[in-house]
Amino acid sequence: MKVTVFAPINVALIKYWGKEDNQLRLPANDSLSVCLTNLGTTTTVEWDKNLNQDLADSRMKRQLDKVRKIAQINWRAKVVTKNNFPSGAGLSSSASGLAALTLAATAAAGLKLPEKDLSRLARLGSGSACRSIPDGWVEWSKGDDKTSYAKTIFPTDYWNLRILVVIVSDKKKLVSSTAGQELAFTSPFYKARVKSMAAKIKKIKAAIKQKNFTELGKIMEADCLNMHRVMRTQQPELNYLLPETKTVMQAVKKWREEGLESYFTINTGQNALVFCEPKNENKLVERLEKIEGVIEVRRDKIGKGARLLT
Repeated sequence: MKVTVFAPINVALIKYWGKEDNQLRLPANDSLSVCLTNLGTTTTVEWDKNLNQDLADSRMKRQLDKVRKIAQINWRAKVVTKNNFPSGAGLSSSASGLAALTLAATAAAGLKLPEKDLSRLARLGSGSACRSIPDGWVEWSKGDDKTSYAKTIFPTDYWNLRILVVIVSDKKKLVSSTAGQELAFTSPFYKARVKSMAAKIKKIKAAIKQKNFTELGKIMEADCLNMHRVMRTQQPELNYLLPETKTVMQAVKKWREEGLESYFTINTGQNALVFCEPKNENKLVERLEKIEGVIEVRRDKIGKGARLLT
C-alpha cells in the first residue's frame, strides 16, 4: 500500500534539553509545544515486496525496521519526503520528518495505531517527533518507554495566536540536536534547569487556560534563554545563535517596551519564532522583514498534528 502524510513542525514553549535514556529517547523533563499549520513535512511511503532494500536514508531505515517488527512484515519501502522549510536549521525538521514517516509507514502497512502508540513510536525515531503527532497544544511527559508520549492538552482552536517564523539562515547547523544533548549534563546549570521544569509547566498551562498572553510569553521566552544558557556552558560550548538571531531577539524586546507585544523562542538552531496576537501580526511582519539579515518571515498559526493526505 502507498500512503502520503503531512506532519507539522512543532514549537516547544517549554523545551527539553537532555535525555534520561539516549536509546529510547526519554527526556529528562516534560515539555510543552504547539503544532504549526503550514510548515512541515510531506512524506510518501510505499511498501513493495519486490524491493531488495529500503529506498531511504539510514535514520529512516531504523524507523522502518520498527514498523516492520510491529506489522510483522519483511517488505522493503520506498520513501519520498520533502520539507517546505529549511532542513537542519533549528526548525524541528527531524520532528516533522519522523512524525510523518511514522504515520505514513504504519498506515501503509495496514496498521491503525492509537495516537498514544503512534507518538511513542515517533519518539523512538526523534524525541520531539512525538509532539508532532497530536493536534494543537501538546504536552510530552517524561517517563519510561510505555508512559513517555505526547498528548493534546488544549485543542487547535482553543486560542487564536500567530507564530512568525523568522529565517535568518537556511544553512544546516554543524552540531545536531542529538549530539548536543548528549553533553547537556556537563553544564553547571543543567540540574537546576531540570529541577525547575515541573513548576514552569504548571505555570504555563495556567497561562494558556486563562489565555494570558503576557504571562505565556514571559515564561516561554525565559525558558528559551535558560536552555541556550545551558548549551553555552556545556563542555564543549554549544552556541547555535547567530548575530542576526540576536538582532531579532533584541528587536522583539525593544518593540515590546514600546507597546508592540510579542515574544520570541528559539529551538536548537539559529532561526527565531515570534509569537503574537492577530492584531499585531501585520505590523510585526513589516518590521521583522526590514531587519538586516532576515531572509524571510513565514506566517503560521497553531494547527493539527500528523494527518493522512492519501
